[in-house]
Amino acid sequence: MHEPVVVIGLSHDEALVLSDWLERLQMTDLSRMVDDPAVWAPIHRIAGTLDKALPGLFAADYDERLAAARERLRSAAE
Repeated sequence: MHEPVVVIGLSHDEALVLSDWLERLQMTDLSRMVDDPAVWAPIHRIAGTLDKALPGLFAADYDERLAAARERLRSAAE
C-alpha cells in the first residue's frame, strides 16, 4: 500500500530560519532529543528539501539574510 504524501507550505523566511535551525540541530548531539531512529528519515528529508529550495544558503550575505528573516518572523508573531 502506498502512503499519501503530506505537503507543507512555508514562506521563504520560514524555510530559511528552519533550514538554519535544522542544520545546527544536526550538528549537535541529538541523542537527547531524537529518541527514535525513525525520526531521522523525515529530519534528513526536510533538511535536504530545504537545501535544494534555498539557493541563497551559500551566498556571501547569508548571515544578513538569515538575520533579516528572523526579525521579520519575530515581528509578525507579535
